[in-house]
Amino acid sequence: MRARTAALCSVLDQAVSALTNIAVLVLVARHSEADTFALFATAYVVFSVLLGGFGAYVGQELVLHRGEAGPLRQACRSAVAFTVCASTVLGALLAGGALLTTADAAVFAALGLVLPVTLTQDTLRYCFSVLRKPQLALFTDLLRLAAVLPALLLQPDGASAARTTLVWGLSAVPALLLALALLRPHVKGERTDVKRYLVRGHLGRRFLVEFGVGNATSQLAVLALGLFATPLAVGALRGATTLFGPLNVAFNAATGFGPPLLTRHPAPRRAALLAGGALAAVAAGWGAVLYALPASWGRQLLGDTWESAAEVLPATGAQYAAMAFGVSGLLALRVLAPRATLPVQLVFSPVSAALLLAGYAWTGVVGAAWGLCLGSALKGAAAWAQAARTAPPGEEPVSAAAATAPGAAS
Repeated sequence: MRARTAALCSVLDQAVSALTNIAVLVLVARHSEADTFALFATAYVVFSVLLGGFGAYVGQELVLHRGEAGPLRQACRSAVAFTVCASTVLGALLAGGALLTTADAAVFAALGLVLPVTLTQDTLRYCFSVLRKPQLALFTDLLRLAAVLPALLLQPDGASAARTTLVWGLSAVPALLLALALLRPHVKGERTDVKRYLVRGHLGRRFLVEFGVGNATSQLAVLALGLFATPLAVGALRGATTLFGPLNVAFNAATGFGPPLLTRHPAPRRAALLAGGALAAVAAGWGAVLYALPASWGRQLLGDTWESAAEVLPATGAQYAAMAFGVSGLLALRVLAPRATLPVQLVFSPVSAALLLAGYAWTGVVGAAWGLCLGSALKGAAAWAQAARTAPPGEEPVSAAAATAPGAAS
């Protein structure tokens, strides 16, 4: 497959994956009471953190493999086997722990039961990427989307958050089976080496640390609101960010395909700044459109959750505009000095989480949303300040092998 076609398939796969996430949350919000959606959204935050963690530890390390076809096929087979084993253990612990607590925790028991299905299906997307078969990932994600929509639409009114979570997770089984069937001819007869993921110095550990401080910190802070404050706050924040899902597709595409493009550009900082400005303008405009929606239209999108989500839309729109500059700043910095992105994440991601919690303590969920916005603005400013001080490297920049990695997080 030609590089341009492969890139197009990867972008389309990102779009389908993002559309699936948006559709799931919108459908659940429309057909659930606010309390039920809040519980589902809380479980979905947990899933998002675990998904990102596995993507960093297994997926991002996997796509850096190069060389002969044999070692690549062996790496894919090992990645799938490790994900199945690790997600099964983690799911059992999550389900077992949830069953020992309150009735509301049943949603986490359901999540634990479906973790092996959902996480393994995502790892298979990375396998297709490293094998240079992104069209296969696109096919499986299209089936995932086609299966989850009717499964959720057929749920009866008043379905519990645990049942909804179970149906959502099991709807990934057809996509998982198709992906395994498509992968089998490429890895048949190869040796499985699960222990390589447990040895000291495994590259995925560094990626997991960067994900933990860069992405999971804010997710865990939102989750903390549900545990120590109120699940309705999680539902409001999650509902608002769901409406900005199309921006996440643009951010992921910039993160995934930006480095090789900026490497060839004569002025990478200027190109990244222009891209950030364009994305910020789109984010601000989209936020204005959402804020101007009539309440009846908003309820068609998010059901009972619309009223609480509408209150945080101005802050969420401003946050996404700030995130646009942050993503472009980190992108420029990754090209100019690849090792310099981790310190920025280490410092300012916890700052964002602290501002979220402080904002909630100050004025409730609206304050939490503005805290996230301020944190994103500070991280973007730090990234651009570092990029402005950094000279172009004398060595080869970030490997383009990561450019086709699905699910790239900003």
